[in-house]
Amino acid sequence: MSEPEPIRRQDAKGEKQEKDREKQEKARGEKNWDEKWRRDPLNAAVWAFILIWLGLTLLADNLGLLRNIPYFQEWWRLFFLGAGGILLLEALFRLLMPAFRTPIVGTLILGIVFLAIGIGDMIADLWQYLLPLLAILFGLLILLRGLLRKRE
Repeated sequence: MSEPEPIRRQDAKGEKQEKDREKQEKARGEKNWDEKWRRDPLNAAVWAFILIWLGLTLLADNLGLLRNIPYFQEWWRLFFLGAGGILLLEALFRLLMPAFRTPIVGTLILGIVFLAIGIGDMIADLWQYLLPLLAILFGLLILLRGLLRKRE
């Protein structure tokens, strides 16, 4: 009869440690995956679409559907082009829908980088001038945002 009692004490001790860990995470502002999903379902949906797009481009490459398209014979170019488009659509959606409004500068930068990788050699001459200008523009936007941010 005395054997089950130490097991119960260990279970209670383990539960207490888990509850203490959860309290510490909440105190630090950390959220588990489920809480993040409920808070920003758009971000999770966007990354799900990107993974689906990855699967579709790999499948199209394996089936030989990309062989007849001159520039997109390499599946990764089409993937990055589509992923960049998905990220830019997310940024546009966040601008248009107040319920999902969050900072979008990082999403815009990643979307443009993905588009640049996808387009690559197609317009290489244009990119040698456009990419540095875009880097300067984004740097200025980040600088202005930091300078003009309201202090709390």
